[in-house]
Amino acid sequence: MDAVCFDMDGVVVDSEDYWHPYEREELLPLVGLEDLDLDEITGMNYREIYDYLIETYGIETDRAEFLGWYEETATTVYGEDVRLLDGADDLLAELRDRGVALALVSSSPRDWIDVVLDRFDLAFDAVVSADALDGPGKPEPAVYEHAADRIGVDPADAVAVEDSVHGIESASRAGMHVVGFRHGAADETDRGGADYVADSPADLREHLLARADGE
Repeated sequence: MDAVCFDMDGVVVDSEDYWHPYEREELLPLVGLEDLDLDEITGMNYREIYDYLIETYGIETDRAEFLGWYEETATTVYGEDVRLLDGADDLLAELRDRGVALALVSSSPRDWIDVVLDRFDLAFDAVVSADALDGPGKPEPAVYEHAADRIGVDPADAVAVEDSVHGIESASRAGMHVVGFRHGAADETDRGGADYVADSPADLREHLLARADGE
């Protein structure tokens, strides 16, 4: 394992714990889809979420209003709500000590990512926002292919840590070993597309360090 590519939302920070309630209570009523399974959109870029809901469900919400809701809510989520994954600082340091390159690969816009990096004083060898790519984001593989290129590794020699179905598919299609991260026992998202499912921060740490040590 030469590199680890971390998703941000739901992996490095616990933002899905906040996004999901906000989306259920505010966004889904706004677009008239109160019964939507949030797994359908989790992990996607918010602009592509709008396009998906238009194409799949024919929502009539104005695009500017929809995107504005995400942009306004993101200020609260990243600036006030989120916390780091337990042990994230130590895990990143231990991987660095083993010579593993680190990338942050997110569907969030770069300005949202920068709030997290600044708040928690985090540094990665590459930061890739799907929002900045010309092509489609997750579940397409381009964002992870781009991350591997940025840090100079073959995707086959990299591990991706993802919590969403779309993110797992994206990294898998890019050719990476994919670790699906589960948010506790109550999390019922199907991560069957991952090569390994980590049920806790401690499980994730053990799996990544074992691979870094060639076990």
